[in-house]
Amino acid sequence: MDLTTPALLFPAISLLLLAYTNRFLVLAQLIRQLRQMDTEEDHALIARQISMLRKRIVLTKRMQAFGVMSFFVCTVSMFLLFLGTELPGIIAFGTSLVLLSLSLLFSLYEIQISTNAINVELASFEARKRALREDIDQD
Repeated sequence: MDLTTPALLFPAISLLLLAYTNRFLVLAQLIRQLRQMDTEEDHALIARQISMLRKRIVLTKRMQAFGVMSFFVCTVSMFLLFLGTELPGIIAFGTSLVLLSLSLLFSLYEIQISTNAINVELASFEARKRALREDIDQD
């Protein structure tokens, strides 16, 4: 294996870390919006969302941590290959791939929770529309 093989991961990992950072910023924005929604009728919805947001924050932190570790170990792999120590370089590269895979699995789980959070919002929206229609029908 030569030096260019681990170098191929650099752009992919960089873009992945950028995407993870964007997800984190979206989470922060959602938390700020929940704080503004704090009314009596929204307490049940907010309670459900907070639980999911906490999980998503932990998962995003893990996604980023494993992504950064993958990037670092990939760099170590390139350095070891540069020094001519092929076996340690290959092992480091394999470790980098495992770390990247873990990062992607955490990302997949976070996407599932994100989808559940959207479904909670939709259910709340539908319940409000139904209640509004019932109020109109009663009048």
